[in-house]
Amino acid sequence: MSFRGRMSYGDYLSLDTILDAQHPLSHAHDELLFIVQHQTSELWLKLALHEMEAACTAIATDRLDVAFKMLTRVARIFEQLNGAWDVLRTMTPSEYSEFRDALGQSSGFQSYQYRAVEFVAGNRNTAMLTPHAHRPDLDARLRAILARPSLYDEAIRLLARRGFAVEAERADLSQPRADSDALVAAWARVYADPAGQWDLYQLAEKLVDFEDYFRRWRFNHVTTVERIIGSKRGTGGTSGVAYLRRMLDVVLFPELWRVRTQM
Repeated sequence: MSFRGRMSYGDYLSLDTILDAQHPLSHAHDELLFIVQHQTSELWLKLALHEMEAACTAIATDRLDVAFKMLTRVARIFEQLNGAWDVLRTMTPSEYSEFRDALGQSSGFQSYQYRAVEFVAGNRNTAMLTPHAHRPDLDARLRAILARPSLYDEAIRLLARRGFAVEAERADLSQPRADSDALVAAWARVYADPAGQWDLYQLAEKLVDFEDYFRRWRFNHVTTVERIIGSKRGTGGTSGVAYLRRMLDVVLFPELWRVRTQM
Protein backbone atom coordinates (compact mmCIF):
# COMPACT_ATOMS: atom_id res chain seq x y z
CA MET A 1 0.00 0.00 0.00
CA SER A 2 3.01 2.30 0.06
CA PHE A 3 3.32 4.80 -2.80
CA ARG A 4 6.69 6.19 -1.83
CA GLY A 5 8.59 6.73 -5.09
CA ARG A 6 5.57 5.78 -7.20
CA MET A 7 2.90 7.93 -8.84
CA SER A 8 -0.21 8.16 -6.66
CA TYR A 9 -3.72 9.41 -7.38
CA GLY A 10 -2.90 12.80 -5.90
CA ASP A 11 0.34 13.04 -7.88
CA TYR A 12 -1.32 12.28 -11.21
CA LEU A 13 -4.11 14.83 -10.67
CA SER A 14 -1.89 17.48 -9.03
CA LEU A 15 -4.41 17.56 -6.20
CA ASP A 16 -2.17 19.56 -3.89
CA THR A 17 -2.18 22.40 -6.44
CA ILE A 18 -5.91 22.14 -7.14
CA LEU A 19 -7.05 21.85 -3.52
CA ASP A 20 -4.76 24.67 -2.41
CA ALA A 21 -6.18 27.04 -5.06
CA GLN A 22 -9.15 28.27 -2.98
CA HIS A 23 -8.34 31.47 -1.12
CA PRO A 24 -11.42 33.14 0.38
CA LEU A 25 -10.94 36.84 1.09
CA SER A 26 -13.55 37.03 3.83
CA HIS A 27 -14.70 34.97 6.80
CA ALA A 28 -18.06 34.23 5.15
CA HIS A 29 -18.96 30.53 5.17
CA ASP A 30 -20.39 30.58 1.61
CA GLU A 31 -17.41 32.17 -0.11
CA LEU A 32 -15.81 28.74 -0.51
CA LEU A 33 -18.95 27.53 -2.30
CA PHE A 34 -18.74 30.52 -4.66
CA ILE A 35 -15.06 29.91 -5.44
CA VAL A 36 -15.41 26.15 -5.97
CA GLN A 37 -18.47 26.65 -8.19
CA HIS A 38 -16.59 28.96 -10.52
CA GLN A 39 -13.30 27.08 -10.49
CA THR A 40 -14.97 23.78 -11.39
CA SER A 41 -16.98 25.55 -14.10
CA GLU A 42 -13.73 26.80 -15.61
CA LEU A 43 -12.38 23.23 -15.64
CA TRP A 44 -15.49 22.03 -17.50
CA LEU A 45 -15.12 24.94 -19.95
CA LYS A 46 -11.51 23.92 -20.54
CA LEU A 47 -12.68 20.43 -21.51
CA ALA A 48 -15.51 21.84 -23.67
CA LEU A 49 -13.01 23.95 -25.60
CA HIS A 50 -10.72 20.94 -26.05
CA GLU A 51 -13.61 18.96 -27.54
CA MET A 52 -15.02 21.81 -29.66
CA GLU A 53 -11.69 22.63 -31.27
CA ALA A 54 -11.08 18.96 -32.00
CA ALA A 55 -14.59 18.72 -33.49
CA CYS A 56 -13.76 21.63 -35.82
CA THR A 57 -10.73 19.73 -37.08
CA ALA A 58 -12.71 16.50 -37.46
CA ILE A 59 -15.44 18.20 -39.52
CA ALA A 60 -12.84 19.97 -41.68
CA THR A 61 -11.27 16.58 -42.47
CA ASP A 62 -14.61 14.79 -43.08
CA ARG A 63 -14.35 12.60 -39.97
CA LEU A 64 -17.92 13.20 -38.88
CA ASP A 65 -18.27 10.15 -36.64
CA VAL A 66 -15.38 11.48 -34.56
CA ALA A 67 -16.96 14.95 -34.45
CA PHE A 68 -20.30 13.50 -33.31
CA LYS A 69 -18.67 11.88 -30.29
CA MET A 70 -16.98 15.14 -29.34
CA LEU A 71 -20.11 17.26 -29.80
CA THR A 72 -22.13 14.81 -27.72
CA ARG A 73 -19.54 15.21 -24.97
CA VAL A 74 -19.77 19.01 -25.19
CA ALA A 75 -23.55 18.85 -24.71
CA ARG A 76 -23.06 16.64 -21.66
CA ILE A 77 -20.49 19.05 -20.26
CA PHE A 78 -23.06 21.83 -20.41
CA GLU A 79 -25.55 19.51 -18.76
CA GLN A 80 -23.05 19.24 -15.88
CA LEU A 81 -22.61 23.01 -15.85
CA ASN A 82 -26.38 23.42 -15.65
CA GLY A 83 -26.49 21.16 -12.60
CA ALA A 84 -23.86 23.28 -10.89
CA TRP A 85 -26.26 26.24 -10.75
CA ASP A 86 -28.50 24.14 -8.49
CA VAL A 87 -25.70 24.02 -5.94
CA LEU A 88 -25.01 27.76 -6.12
CA ARG A 89 -28.72 28.54 -5.75
CA THR A 90 -28.56 27.17 -2.20
CA MET A 91 -26.83 30.44 -1.30
CA THR A 92 -29.22 33.20 -0.19
CA PRO A 93 -28.91 36.96 -0.87
CA SER A 94 -27.87 37.66 2.71
CA GLU A 95 -25.16 34.98 2.55
CA TYR A 96 -23.77 36.37 -0.70
CA SER A 97 -23.76 39.92 0.68
CA GLU A 98 -21.36 38.78 3.40
CA PHE A 99 -18.50 38.49 0.91
CA ARG A 100 -19.62 40.27 -2.29
CA ASP A 101 -17.46 43.32 -1.60
CA ALA A 102 -14.40 41.07 -1.51
CA LEU A 103 -14.91 40.26 -5.20
CA GLY A 104 -13.93 43.78 -6.26
CA GLN A 105 -14.45 44.13 -10.02
CA SER A 106 -14.15 40.40 -10.74
CA SER A 107 -17.04 38.86 -12.66
CA GLY A 108 -17.86 35.80 -14.75
CA PHE A 109 -18.26 38.30 -17.59
CA GLN A 110 -14.45 38.35 -17.66
CA SER A 111 -14.08 34.58 -18.16
CA TYR A 112 -11.61 34.09 -21.00
CA GLN A 113 -12.73 30.50 -21.54
CA TYR A 114 -16.41 31.40 -21.75
CA ARG A 115 -15.55 33.98 -24.42
CA ALA A 116 -13.47 31.36 -26.24
CA VAL A 117 -16.42 28.92 -26.25
CA GLU A 118 -18.61 31.57 -27.87
CA PHE A 119 -15.94 32.45 -30.43
CA VAL A 120 -15.23 28.81 -31.32
CA ALA A 121 -18.96 28.09 -31.67
CA GLY A 122 -19.47 31.03 -34.01
CA ASN A 123 -20.73 33.97 -31.95
CA ARG A 124 -18.07 36.44 -33.03
CA ASN A 125 -18.22 39.85 -31.43
CA THR A 126 -14.86 41.62 -31.35
CA ALA A 127 -16.18 44.13 -28.80
CA MET A 128 -15.97 41.26 -26.30
CA LEU A 129 -12.17 41.30 -26.58
CA THR A 130 -12.10 44.46 -24.44
CA PRO A 131 -12.46 42.75 -21.01
CA HIS A 132 -9.30 40.76 -21.84
CA ALA A 133 -7.17 43.59 -23.25
CA HIS A 134 -5.25 43.89 -19.96
CA ARG A 135 -3.87 40.39 -20.57
CA PRO A 136 -1.93 40.37 -23.88
CA ASP A 137 -1.55 36.59 -23.71
CA LEU A 138 -5.31 35.99 -23.44
CA ASP A 139 -6.08 38.67 -26.01
CA ALA A 140 -3.71 36.95 -28.45
CA ARG A 141 -5.35 33.55 -27.86
CA LEU A 142 -8.81 34.94 -28.49
CA ARG A 143 -7.68 36.73 -31.64
CA ALA A 144 -6.14 33.48 -32.87
CA ILE A 145 -9.52 31.77 -32.43
CA LEU A 146 -11.21 34.59 -34.36
CA ALA A 147 -8.74 34.08 -37.23
CA ARG A 148 -9.82 30.44 -37.64
CA PRO A 149 -13.13 29.07 -38.96
CA SER A 150 -15.70 28.54 -36.23
CA LEU A 151 -17.54 25.31 -35.56
CA TYR A 152 -20.48 26.60 -37.60
CA ASP A 153 -18.14 27.80 -40.37
CA GLU A 154 -16.80 24.26 -40.66
CA ALA A 155 -20.33 22.85 -40.85
CA ILE A 156 -21.17 25.29 -43.66
CA ARG A 157 -17.96 24.46 -45.50
CA LEU A 158 -18.93 20.80 -45.28
CA LEU A 159 -22.30 21.58 -46.86
CA ALA A 160 -20.49 23.35 -49.70
CA ARG A 161 -18.19 20.34 -50.22
CA ARG A 162 -21.29 18.17 -50.49
CA GLY A 163 -22.62 20.32 -53.32
CA PHE A 164 -25.10 22.56 -51.49
CA ALA A 165 -25.40 26.12 -52.83
CA VAL A 166 -24.14 27.95 -49.76
CA GLU A 167 -21.51 30.66 -49.37
CA ALA A 168 -18.82 28.87 -47.43
CA GLU A 169 -15.99 31.41 -47.43
CA ARG A 170 -15.91 34.72 -45.55
CA ALA A 171 -13.45 37.56 -46.06
CA ASP A 172 -13.14 38.29 -42.34
CA LEU A 173 -13.67 35.34 -40.05
CA SER A 174 -13.59 37.57 -36.98
CA GLN A 175 -16.86 39.25 -37.94
CA PRO A 176 -20.37 37.86 -37.37
CA ARG A 177 -21.93 35.87 -40.18
CA ALA A 178 -24.93 37.36 -41.95
CA ASP A 179 -28.13 35.30 -41.78
CA SER A 180 -28.52 33.26 -44.95
CA ASP A 181 -31.72 32.13 -46.67
CA ALA A 182 -29.59 29.85 -48.84
CA LEU A 183 -28.28 28.14 -45.74
CA VAL A 184 -31.81 27.68 -44.39
CA ALA A 185 -32.72 26.07 -47.71
CA ALA A 186 -29.70 23.76 -47.51
CA TRP A 187 -30.58 22.60 -44.00
CA ALA A 188 -34.19 22.14 -45.13
CA ARG A 189 -32.98 19.71 -47.81
CA VAL A 190 -31.00 17.83 -45.19
CA TYR A 191 -33.98 17.55 -42.85
CA ALA A 192 -36.28 16.55 -45.70
CA ASP A 193 -34.12 13.50 -46.46
CA PRO A 194 -32.65 12.10 -43.23
CA ALA A 195 -31.89 8.71 -44.75
CA GLY A 196 -30.11 10.17 -47.76
CA GLN A 197 -28.26 12.84 -45.80
CA TRP A 198 -27.80 10.93 -42.56
CA ASP A 199 -24.41 12.29 -41.47
CA LEU A 200 -25.38 15.91 -42.24
CA TYR A 201 -28.68 15.33 -40.45
CA GLN A 202 -26.79 14.01 -37.44
CA LEU A 203 -24.41 16.96 -37.51
CA ALA A 204 -27.32 19.41 -37.53
CA GLU A 205 -28.89 17.72 -34.53
CA LYS A 206 -25.59 17.57 -32.62
CA LEU A 207 -25.19 21.33 -33.10
CA VAL A 208 -28.75 21.95 -31.95
CA ASP A 209 -28.20 19.69 -28.92
CA PHE A 210 -25.17 21.73 -27.95
CA GLU A 211 -26.96 25.05 -28.35
CA ASP A 212 -29.98 23.73 -26.47
CA TYR A 213 -27.85 22.95 -23.39
CA PHE A 214 -25.88 26.18 -23.85
CA ARG A 215 -29.11 28.20 -23.81
CA ARG A 216 -30.30 26.40 -20.69
CA TRP A 217 -26.98 27.22 -19.03
CA ARG A 218 -27.44 30.90 -19.87
CA PHE A 219 -31.03 30.83 -18.61
CA ASN A 220 -29.99 29.16 -15.35
CA HIS A 221 -27.30 31.80 -14.98
CA VAL A 222 -29.90 34.56 -15.27
CA THR A 223 -32.23 32.87 -12.81
CA THR A 224 -29.49 32.22 -10.27
CA VAL A 225 -28.17 35.77 -10.42
CA GLU A 226 -31.67 37.26 -10.11
CA ARG A 227 -32.44 34.96 -7.19
CA ILE A 228 -29.30 36.07 -5.34
CA ILE A 229 -28.80 39.76 -6.21
CA GLY A 230 -32.07 40.82 -7.84
CA SER A 231 -31.59 43.79 -10.17
CA LYS A 232 -28.31 45.05 -8.69
CA ARG A 233 -25.46 45.85 -11.08
CA GLY A 234 -22.92 43.11 -11.68
CA THR A 235 -19.57 43.26 -9.90
CA GLY A 236 -17.77 43.59 -13.24
CA GLY A 237 -19.71 46.69 -14.25
CA THR A 238 -22.45 45.11 -16.36
CA SER A 239 -26.12 45.78 -15.68
CA GLY A 240 -26.38 42.35 -14.07
CA VAL A 241 -29.60 40.49 -14.80
CA ALA A 242 -30.55 42.93 -17.58
CA TYR A 243 -27.30 42.17 -19.41
CA LEU A 244 -27.68 38.42 -18.94
CA ARG A 245 -31.25 38.54 -20.31
CA ARG A 246 -29.99 40.24 -23.47
CA MET A 247 -27.51 37.42 -23.91
CA LEU A 248 -30.42 34.96 -24.04
CA ASP A 249 -31.30 36.40 -27.45
CA VAL A 250 -27.91 35.49 -28.95
CA VAL A 251 -28.27 32.52 -31.31
CA LEU A 252 -25.23 30.44 -32.25
CA PHE A 253 -26.63 28.54 -35.23
CA PRO A 254 -29.55 30.70 -36.45
CA GLU A 255 -30.41 28.84 -39.65
CA LEU A 256 -30.71 25.55 -37.78
CA TRP A 257 -33.46 27.14 -35.69
CA ARG A 258 -35.09 29.03 -38.56
CA VAL A 259 -35.37 25.88 -40.65
CA ARG A 260 -37.81 24.37 -38.16
CA THR A 261 -40.43 26.92 -39.15
CA GLN A 262 -40.23 25.72 -42.75
CA MET A 263 -40.50 22.01 -42.08
